[in-house]
Amino acid sequence: MGRFANQKPDTLRIVPTGHEEAHSDPSSGGTEVRPFHSGTLGRGVPVSEVLSVSSLAGAQLVAGASGLHRTVQRLNVMEVPDILPWTKPNELLLTTGYPLREIPDRLAELVAQLHARRLAAVGVKLGRYLDRLPPEMLEAADRVGLPVIRLPDDVAFDDIINQVLTDILNRQAAVLARSEEAHRALVEVVLAGGGLDAITDQLSQILDGTALVTTPGGQVLAQSPPPQEDWPAGGPDLWDPDGRLRVERLKHGTGVPEERGAPVAMVPIIAGALDHGWIVLVAGGRLLEESDVHVLERAAATAALVITKELAVSAVESKYRGDFLHDLLAGHAGDTGHAVRHCASLGWDIDRPLIVLVAQLDPGEAPGPHARDLRSATERFAATWRRVVAEHDPKAAVVGYSQELVVVMGVPARGSPRETVRRMVAQLSGDGGVMGPFSTGVSRVVTEPALLPQAYAQARRAATVGQRMHGPGSVEDFDGLGVYRLLSLVPDSAELTGFMRETLRDLAFGDDPETADLRTTLQVLLDTNNVAETARILHFHYNTLRYRVGKLERLLGPFTTDPHLRLNLMLALQVQRMQGL
Repeated sequence: MGRFANQKPDTLRIVPTGHEEAHSDPSSGGTEVRPFHSGTLGRGVPVSEVLSVSSLAGAQLVAGASGLHRTVQRLNVMEVPDILPWTKPNELLLTTGYPLREIPDRLAELVAQLHARRLAAVGVKLGRYLDRLPPEMLEAADRVGLPVIRLPDDVAFDDIINQVLTDILNRQAAVLARSEEAHRALVEVVLAGGGLDAITDQLSQILDGTALVTTPGGQVLAQSPPPQEDWPAGGPDLWDPDGRLRVERLKHGTGVPEERGAPVAMVPIIAGALDHGWIVLVAGGRLLEESDVHVLERAAATAALVITKELAVSAVESKYRGDFLHDLLAGHAGDTGHAVRHCASLGWDIDRPLIVLVAQLDPGEAPGPHARDLRSATERFAATWRRVVAEHDPKAAVVGYSQELVVVMGVPARGSPRETVRRMVAQLSGDGGVMGPFSTGVSRVVTEPALLPQAYAQARRAATVGQRMHGPGSVEDFDGLGVYRLLSLVPDSAELTGFMRETLRDLAFGDDPETADLRTTLQVLLDTNNVAETARILHFHYNTLRYRVGKLERLLGPFTTDPHLRLNLMLALQVQRMQGL
């Protein structure tokens, strides 16, 4: 290694600490060795601490004091004019001033360019090629917060590089050692049979903060005991009123929500291509560092193992529970006493007033074609429902099938069943872990297990009709279906189809634009019972609508004067809308 200040200007070198790449430079008359970059390290050293190394004992900060927090992760030497292509973020750039002596009027522009490349700081040795730095350069450095350091005259660049790199590597080694120690502790927790609660408790002790595991949407699955009394920390910027962590306001790594509240670090929990949620640390009165994120990443891998194991166990248990609930809802579970006892062994209580809830995935919202994706998404859909339902009724039965989820739960103590279900659906809709939009149907209250098959049919009908009538995401109870409830109770669908065909005649099945347009005109006429109002709604001229009314009466009969025919037509149109349900 050589002392840079004593080398000839036409022979350009840098201190080699690895493999370097050489090429000839005709403009310099010598050989240039491309600047060495120490590589991206997980943890660097702030510029303020770099100034404390012994080789920089006599260094002087001449500009850019507001940028002393910038992190140095690598070092570089500038002894050629075209250094910009070789600079990288978080570098400490050292120079004797040789390449700057010919461009004093462009130094302010150079500072802006180095700042744009996220340089950490510039160290300049004056006296040999530059006596002073132009005021314009120093003003530009102060403006952007790029520290400019005057290096001591008697210091060698290799001393600075060795000391700073040693400090960086020592810190990196400490980070890795801490991360490895945390990983061992967390693995021991899992091997001892601990779950997510045990992981968050252990993590809280390691990192001195409150640790949480949440769903992808921010619903808390596990949390260590908070050390402070005013939990939740972070105030309304971090938490929803229902206790959901607003993960959409955070990002991977450390941060402070909207520049206030408690410092937070967050890392995703991912197994393969599946996103299982987030592991979060809310600091207890200290600033979080990048090393905390390293530990959280190890904890996230451990949490992914626990969640994957729980999903696998849940899948086996769900298969057994699902088969029995299917038999129960089909009326094949044996006598009532046996069904009640068997449900009690599964943690379900069906010996009380009950409602049945069915959540059906809306058409087109199923996962991709891969069976693994479908199975995992269905299991997560059921797991999310299970967690929400347990808050309202711990002894409810919750089972997921391929395209629907079934809940058998007790009648809510407060409020109507529909209001309770709407609250649960609202809570689920705010959780990114739910598998796409779904429609929900609620049955009537049943007072004995033998009526559960009937309640299940009611809930399915309410979900299907609600989705057809109100679109995706509907919540409908069987008693709220109105005339659709009566029509759905007709056991012979062929009878309904025959009634519709006889009443609507040529308007029953035609899908061509003219037939569909006439059906719409008829529906609005029957709804308003007013020709002028119908013309206004459909944007027709009054005489045009009178012509259409005459055409409809020639097809269907004198419905404008026959109230019984109007009633039949209204029912037939509702049956027509229900086709395919």
